[in-house]
Amino acid sequence: MDEDPRMTRREFLARKVRCAGMLALGGGVGALVPKAAKGGTLWQIDPEKCIACEKCATSCVLAPSAVKCIHAYGMCGYCELCFGFFEAQPSSLDEGAENQRCPTGAIKRTFIEDPYYEYIIDEKLCIGCGRCVKGCITFGNGSMHMQISHDVCVHCNQCAIALVCPAQAFVRVSADQSYILKNQPSEQGGR
Repeated sequence: MDEDPRMTRREFLARKVRCAGMLALGGGVGALVPKAAKGGTLWQIDPEKCIACEKCATSCVLAPSAVKCIHAYGMCGYCELCFGFFEAQPSSLDEGAENQRCPTGAIKRTFIEDPYYEYIIDEKLCIGCGRCVKGCITFGNGSMHMQISHDVCVHCNQCAIALVCPAQAFVRVSADQSYILKNQPSEQGGR
């Protein structure tokens, strides 16, 4: 017995729904796979050029931003009065929100021994505003700086923040060395 090559409307629609489902599944899986870096490079912030203008918090396609504060502990003096943590004129040297520069409380201050304190950035709370970096650069030693967190970044072909960065601090770096450390020359020869 030969089967009738014509299919019913119901069979036709069922087949189309299965095809649409397969396409959607393939697209969903594709979105989960990290995007390949253009030419083996990634966007990063040159900490020597960054002026902590706060555009990283508002111009990133992600909310919160993929830009986070990084603390170069090798440069840090573990000061009692850290201007990356405290406002310029704190009412007291305690962890009260009214004394802190960070609007989200992303910097944790821990007593080590008199007069030393350790300041640790909680990346999950950091929104990339750069207020701590601005305070650290203005009044401190500059041990805090901004960097793109590549496990959060979606690797836009043209970074939205790079387009509006007034200091032109966004550069492409090798995917092998995706972070530019403070006070160390970059591979781009930009310093």
